[in-house]
Parts: sequence; C-alpha cells; structure tokens
Amino acid sequence: MDLDFSLVIPYLPLLVNGIILTIKFTVWSTIFGFTWGVLLSLIKISSFKPLALLGQFYTSFFRGTPLLVQLMLIYFATPQLVGYDISSLEAGVLAFGLNSAAYISESIRGGILSVDKGQREAAMALGVSEFRIMKDIILPQAFKNILPSLVNESIALLKDSSMVAIIGVGDTLRWAQQVQAKTFRAFEAFIVVALIYYVMVMVLTAIGSYLERRARVSD
Repeated sequence: MDLDFSLVIPYLPLLVNGIILTIKFTVWSTIFGFTWGVLLSLIKISSFKPLALLGQFYTSFFRGTPLLVQLMLIYFATPQLVGYDISSLEAGVLAFGLNSAAYISESIRGGILSVDKGQREAAMALGVSEFRIMKDIILPQAFKNILPSLVNESIALLKDSSMVAIIGVGDTLRWAQQVQAKTFRAFEAFIVVALIYYVMVMVLTAIGSYLERRARVSD
C-alpha cells in the first residue's frame, strides 16, 4: 500500500477554515432547528385542529423526503421562486434547520406529553397562566427528559453537514475533495477528514454527557 501523508501537509492550514465553517454551520443549524422545533411541537399539541394538522403535515414531509433533496431544492429553487440569490451556506443552514426541527419537535412533543398532567391541573387550580405553566413547569422537565435525543440530533447534524460540500460550501469535506483533485491522494485526504469528524463528534458527545449529569444533579 502506497501512502504518503506528506503530500497533504501543505494543505492543512486550509483545513482549519473548513473546520471552523463546519462548526459554524452546525451551531447555526442547531439553533435554528431547536428554536423552530420548540414552536413546531407547541403547534402540534395545539387544541386548534387545523394548526395541529399543519404541524403534523410539516413533520411528515420533512421526515419523509431525503435531506439531500431538500437541500438541493432550497438551493436551486429559491432564486427561481422568490428571486433571492441564496448563498450555499444560507441554503444549508435553512435546509438542515428545517429538517432538524421536524425531528426535534417530535422529541419535544413526546417530552411534553410525558410530564404528569397533575402538575398542569394543580397549577391551573392555583390560577397560573397557561403560558407560565408551559414555560416554568412543563418545558424545563420535558427538556431534561429528551436531552439525550437532542444531543444525538446535534451529532447527526454535525455528521450530515458534510452534504453541504455538494453545493460548494468550503467545509471540512470540501477540503478533502479539493486536496484529492490536486494531489490525486484520496485515502490520505479523506482519512484525515474522517478523523477530524470523529474528534468533533467525541467532543460533542462529551459535552452532551456533561449536560446530562448536570440535569440529573439538578433533579
């Protein structure tokens, strides 16, 4: 087996930019997906039936179609439909955030429904508003219950972020593609990227474990 990692070394400074972009993309997608996922979960448990059905259809659509198709659709169809020249990074964050929200909303909905109904009834008997019941009683408990699934979703976002290289985002995987094109060394370039992703996933897993321990202590 002929391996020569020395050919990859001159391109390592460019890898730093790719890693930063990957992290930035993952953070923004996670924030957007989580925020929209919370709102979507509340929509799906709404007593207003048409709104709840709309939320269920949204979830069904984004969970039932390939993420790659959603990414390509947003990137190429947005200029055609609304006349906005969306950047590849914006398209990626939008596609991944919208897709992630569908999964996160289901986790949050399950977490909300897992909270004992007696707590809501007791709070209502004391005259606490519905907004404060949800904000101060139900959602904090729901988030503790679903924290592992939220961490898993963030890890999935980080790994799936490599798809944005397809539309030209200069992320970590894009770096490997460029190095391969210039050096014709596919194994060296992609094994470096695989290790980078592995390290980032392990760091995110460690952060998730820390948050779970803190959540258990706070109980």
